[in-house]
Formats: sequence, structure tokens, C-alpha cells
Amino acid sequence: MTTAHPLAEVWRGPILESQHLGHAVICDDTGQIVRAWGDPDKVILPRSSAKMIQALPLVTSGAADAFGLTEAQLALACASHSGEARHASAVTRWLADLGHDDDTLMCGPEASRDPALHDQMIRDGQAPCQVHNNCSGKHAGFLTLARHLGALPQDYVDPAHPVQKAALTAFEEATQETSPGFGIDGCSAPNHACTLHGMARAMAWFASAGDRSDSASQAAARLAHAMYTCPEMVAGENRACTDLMRAANEPLALKTGAEGFFVAILPNRRLGIALKVSDGATRASECAIAAILTGLGVLNPEHPQVKARLTAPVTNRRNLIVGEVRPAATLAT
Repeated sequence: MTTAHPLAEVWRGPILESQHLGHAVICDDTGQIVRAWGDPDKVILPRSSAKMIQALPLVTSGAADAFGLTEAQLALACASHSGEARHASAVTRWLADLGHDDDTLMCGPEASRDPALHDQMIRDGQAPCQVHNNCSGKHAGFLTLARHLGALPQDYVDPAHPVQKAALTAFEEATQETSPGFGIDGCSAPNHACTLHGMARAMAWFASAGDRSDSASQAAARLAHAMYTCPEMVAGENRACTDLMRAANEPLALKTGAEGFFVAILPNRRLGIALKVSDGATRASECAIAAILTGLGVLNPEHPQVKARLTAPVTNRRNLIVGEVRPAATLAT
């Protein structure tokens, strides 16, 4: 087994203080590995980086068209949004169109990540709702699929529910692997495991989907297009996914996942990327994905939003810059 590879470093002044190790894979549209760091066969949980795969049945089933879903809603179905007002209101309207409300969701409440809305809700004595949960768009998509399939909305996150069975089938077809198992995600839905190579292969399949005419590929192309057309719905202001998609020199669908995961879909290059930071650090995963995309020429290292992730400052209690998080030298090249 190949050991984890240095992906990001933390420097304090001239001293290398810490290292974040992990694994990363770039895959082409034939499923072959173009470049890898660490172990491509590492079995991982992609967490929220799998949301565009989980959203495939929403489109392939005909549910998205039957309910007239917009690109913004499809982007929300793939999102780990910040619970900003635009996200919460969009999910609320979506649920209302289905005849549901916040109580139908099974993702659990989460405080808004938008500082202004977060503080305003505290001042107003308003408790966070499930629509503020970063996964509420995915769950609205699940409920839409359930309605279209004629399945009951209750327990739609159960692995035995028709919605989750459809999501697993889509996952195994996209990764071209039989999943060895699953864990329960933060939003209570099952999150299926695969190898890192499998996840990168799935992203390359999304990236090349426009070359094919089958329904699954058309759905993949549509979801990726929704993500890079509506980047503000995929994450939110001052979030890496949104900022880096906006900064890209070409179409880029980018998605983070909990515990140091990231994927990227590059339609113009027919490439897919997947990476996992072993210790789960977000600061390292954002730095590593920015470095890989910069190395490919997708991002300009001098763009302010790219630079903020590529060489993130380390500050002290007086807000003085005392170091930086930077890519490992071998990753940067």
C-alpha cells in the first residue's frame, strides 16, 4: 500500500511547523490515472463531494423536468450551501411546491454560516431550521425524486428507501466500482465508500458527459453545468467552492466534502480530480485543490481568491501574519 503523501504544509516564519498528508488522483475520460499522489486505491467516504452523483437519479428519472426544476435548484441539489437567506428561501419555496415544509426534511437543523444572518437570527430569538442545513438542497432533491417515484416521503434517508437505492446504483455506475459499504453522513443520508481512483474516475465521467448521448451522461452534463453556472448556490460567499469556480479560467465544477475531501470536474479537459486529506483538515484540502488546479492552468495563482487558498495566512491573536499554509513542494509541481 502506498503511504499518504504530503499535500500541504504549515510554515511559521522560516520553520516548517506542520504537514498535512493525504491522497490525490487526476483521472482522464478513459478512467486512467493521469497523475496521483499517495494511494489511488485508498478506500474513502467522499462525503458531500458525492452530491452530484446522488443527484443523478433526480434528473435521469425525469423528476427534474416533471417538476420544472431550474439550474439554480439543480445546483442546490449538489450543494453544501452556507444557509444564506437566498439558500434557505429557495429551499423553502421548493418544499412548498412539493406540498412539504421544514418538518418534512430529515437533515436536521444547522445554524446559518452567513455571519449577518446568523447574528440576526440570534437577535430575533429565531432558532435555526432544517432549511439552513448545508444539505437541505440535496434533501429537497431526494423528496422530489420520492414524489416522482410514488414513494413515501417518510424515511427517505433509509438505505432501503427507493431514493437511496437509486442513489447507490448511480454511485456504483459512476465510480465503476461496487461500494464496500457506507457510513451515515452528517445529514443522516447514507454515504457510500469507494476508492479515490473510483471517485476521480466518476468526476472524469462527469467531465466528458457532454460527449455522450445516453440519459445518465446527459444528466451528468446538466448537473455539472448547473454547478459552474450557479456557483453561489453550491456553497456561498467567501466559500472556497464558490470563489474558485468564479475565479476559474474555464468551466469548473468544484465540490468540497467533510473531513478534508475535494473533487473537481473539468469539462474542457475531460479530467476529474479527487483528493482526501488524511487528518480531515479543510485548510489543507482547500490549499491542495487550489494547487492542483493552478498547476493545470485552470486557476491563476495571482487571483486574490486563489491566493487566499493557495497561500492562506496564519495569524496570531493580534491578527499579525506569522506564517502561511502552502502546498507541499511536490504537489505544487
